[in-house]
Amino acid sequence: MFFRQYYLDCLSHASYLVGDESSGRAVVVDPQRDIAEYLADAEAAGLTIELVLETHFHADFLSGHLELAAATGAAIGYSSVAETEFESRALEHGERISLGGGDGDGDDAVTLEMRHTPGHTPESMSIVVFERASDAEPYGVLTGDTMFIGDVGRPDLLASIGFTKEELAAKLYRSLHEQLLTLPDATRVFPAHGAGSACGKNLSTETSSTIGEQRRTNAALQAHDEQAFFDLVTEGQPPAPGYFVFDAVLNRQDRELLDEDTPPVTRSLEEVDQLVAGGAVLLDGRDAEAFAQGHLAGSINIGLAGRYAEFAGSILPTDVDIVLIVDEGNELEAKNRLGRIGFDRVVGHLAAPLRSMVEHPDRVRHASRLTPAAFEERRADVSDLQIVDVRNPGEVADGTIGTPVTIPVGQLPARLDELDPAKPTVVYCAGGYRSSAAASLLRSKGFADVSDLIGGIGAWREAVEPVG
Repeated sequence: MFFRQYYLDCLSHASYLVGDESSGRAVVVDPQRDIAEYLADAEAAGLTIELVLETHFHADFLSGHLELAAATGAAIGYSSVAETEFESRALEHGERISLGGGDGDGDDAVTLEMRHTPGHTPESMSIVVFERASDAEPYGVLTGDTMFIGDVGRPDLLASIGFTKEELAAKLYRSLHEQLLTLPDATRVFPAHGAGSACGKNLSTETSSTIGEQRRTNAALQAHDEQAFFDLVTEGQPPAPGYFVFDAVLNRQDRELLDEDTPPVTRSLEEVDQLVAGGAVLLDGRDAEAFAQGHLAGSINIGLAGRYAEFAGSILPTDVDIVLIVDEGNELEAKNRLGRIGFDRVVGHLAAPLRSMVEHPDRVRHASRLTPAAFEERRADVSDLQIVDVRNPGEVADGTIGTPVTIPVGQLPARLDELDPAKPTVVYCAGGYRSSAAASLLRSKGFADVSDLIGGIGAWREAVEPVG
């Protein structure tokens, strides 16, 4: 058996290439949208990708099933409960797929068994992997978003039409206990996500485990009945980024394919001005310090080095054109990373951004960033200082700086009316990445005096005796 996990840190996303080296037949499970790595690895291993399997309709990324099907001729498979606008294979509960050659039923062939495990979504499915069809115990199980390492999928994320979160939680509880936990303890667990994903709240940084280990240590599996389970898995969940519904719908549709090899069009400053006048957004992907030292007025800072696509999808509308400002050479990476969440309306990137700013200093703005000590001075000197905490509720529960207005960064565009644009404002998060994005958004909306806290609350706690 050929088995490889691909882990995409910026989206906390895991996907898989599984093949039978004797027959050369392979499948890809839950692929990311840019597919070059799967194609290269399959070719190097002498494998032909014949099938793309999706454990469910993903909400946190746009899957690459259509791209892989177009590149390889592979079929696309979903649970038989799923309905797609494109041609797909409906897989029944208990159905087995052999990757062997010939008649495909040899005892030594790599074999996949489909198990319907609804709950995170109605069509969720897990895939049990056997190294040989005759094996009594499976090699592992690809659990999608049904079971994570240290957590389980949340039933409240996208309660589908016709189902409440209570109904989905009940389905999830039964799927876990009647399907996944009936597997032998030695069965390896390979989920679709890890720590940082908004698809759960306690995901581990580990990317694999075993059924036995999860049976013993996964807190969500310790709930003694369905009501206790519901209370446990719905309490304290992070807010879903704004693009989740957009992607969940788009993953069902026949859509345009990603061209991962062609960089965005190079634009002059004059062309960028015209695009912005027509409603385009300037997205500056440089790091927060470079952005603070100088950026084009009105631009929003989401650093390419962090969870770029996730926070772009949290802050930007899904229906706007985007002009990229990045360090030269990063244009294609920025475009493709936005493409991973279906943000395809990248209409260009600014040519030589530093030169453009040097040549047009009147267009340049500087961002205020405060050290913990400078922030404390500001708190003492400004009586009406507006402090905004853009962390998630679970983080806020661990303590704040004073009594801030608490708005998760992804909810900020819809909750601007809770803030006073006339007040001097300081924004903070855990480490400074989200606060730079949030502060730049506030400036773009007309907030005149906005700073963010360098290093976030973590740096503040280390440097300053907590007050309030």
